[in-house]
Amino acid sequence: MIIDEEIAASLVPVLVEFGAEWCPPCKALAPVLEAVAAEYRDRLRILTVDADAEPALTARFNVVSLPTLLLFRDGELAGRLVGARGKGRLTQELEELLSVVAPS
Repeated sequence: MIIDEEIAASLVPVLVEFGAEWCPPCKALAPVLEAVAAEYRDRLRILTVDADAEPALTARFNVVSLPTLLLFRDGELAGRLVGARGKGRLTQELEELLSVVAPS
């Protein structure tokens, strides 16, 4: 799958947002993700998955609520955030997840 290739090829952590066009919280989260993408452009890559268009991928990652954000570090799932949130809260949670030292 293309998403697997993009996660594996990334030199920085990847945040994958699962959302849908019909989802109001997803729409509210979109400008927050844009701001985070600009602020973290050298430290984080953000990808968006349309849960309706990618049901197999959505099921594979056990996404049952939208929006769901999955953080991948070194190709491995390192964190899951469910629900919309403001920029302050999201950046705080991302900083916590990004500061965790990966096991050797």
